[in-house]
Amino acid sequence: MARINVNGKTVEVDADGSTPLLWVLREQLELTGTKYGCGIAQCGACTVHINGEAQRACVFPLDAVAETDRIVTIEGLSETGTHPLQKAWVALDVPQCGYCQTGMIMAAAALLERIPKPTDADIDSEITNICRCGTYRRVRAGIHQAANEKA
Repeated sequence: MARINVNGKTVEVDADGSTPLLWVLREQLELTGTKYGCGIAQCGACTVHINGEAQRACVFPLDAVAETDRIVTIEGLSETGTHPLQKAWVALDVPQCGYCQTGMIMAAAALLERIPKPTDADIDSEITNICRCGTYRRVRAGIHQAANEKA
C-alpha cells in the first residue's frame, strides 16, 4: 500500500512500487484523462504535474512518489474546465483528434508557471509533446492566448 496525493486528495493505492504512475492513475484511481501513448516518455500524452513540474507518468514509478508529493492530472487542473489553457483550447479549436491534448495542456500549464509570457522559441523548446495531427500552430496560439489571459 502506498499513500499518494492526487489532485489535492490523499489516497491509498495497492500496486508494486515499480508500477508506472500512469497505470495507478488510470486503473486504480480511474483518472483516465492521462493517456497512454508510447510507454517510453517520448510522446507526452501521459504528462502530469508532480510538485508543479511536468512529468511523463508512463515511466515514473510509483515508488518514486512520496506521500508529500503533489500530483495533478488534467482532472485536477480545473474542476470546472476554466483554466485559461482549457478555455483557449476550446476558443481556438486546438485539438483535432484530441488524444494527445490532455498531456499537451499539462505540459503547457507547467511552462506557463515557469515562464508566464513565453516566446515562440520558449514554447517550441519546452513543449516536446507529439501531436500526430500536427496542431502545433494552434497549440502555440492557445498557449499565447492563455498567457495573455493570466497576465
